[in-house]
Amino acid sequence: MNFDIQDLSGTFSMADVAIALSLAFVLSTLIGWVYRFTHRNISYSQSYVQTLVILGMLISLIMLVVGSNIARAFALVGALSVVRFRNAIKETRDVGFIFLVMGVGMACGTRFYTLAVVAAAAISLIIVVMYRFNWFALNVQRQVVKVQVPPDGNYTDGIQDVLVRTTTEFELVSMETIRGGALTEIMYTVRLKKGHEPGELITALGERTGGQRVTVLTGYDQTDL
Repeated sequence: MNFDIQDLSGTFSMADVAIALSLAFVLSTLIGWVYRFTHRNISYSQSYVQTLVILGMLISLIMLVVGSNIARAFALVGALSVVRFRNAIKETRDVGFIFLVMGVGMACGTRFYTLAVVAAAAISLIIVVMYRFNWFALNVQRQVVKVQVPPDGNYTDGIQDVLVRTTTEFELVSMETIRGGALTEIMYTVRLKKGHEPGELITALGERTGGQRVTVLTGYDQTDL
């Protein structure tokens, strides 16, 4: 029995492989540092940034394998369709960085080296500029107020009297029973007036709720009674 083993690696040189993977690594690492520098929230993940670098190189490798062969491209789509990712993306911008490293990796793998460098540099610069000058920020500071009251009795009027006195605007978000109907939880979004502090609001609401729990959420800080 004669086995004819054919190696198709000759369709691209070792120099092509080295340049594509090395460039994908450098540019993906650059994008990873840009992500780290411009990240604002507390959900930063080191493994996510490392995955960006790996993904950029992996896409570059895949594009080298696929080349211009349509059959390989369809086979690759079928193979990858069975992959399931269970980790939810925490921020919308994280998806953008994933697509960015994928685009750079595709450019490196198809040997559009200049395009890969220019695109990675230009888009990274735009991201840094948006971070530095805080583009599209909405400077509206709101608080979430959660008030628990007994189900019997009209506490809403007293609560709203306090909100009228201490806030510039407020909106009822939800009202639901908790602890098996023993309490009613009312939630508002508010904007405190200048000169009023969350602690003052909590004290005033506590006097109108029969001593039940009052919570004021401001960003990532939580103050309650």
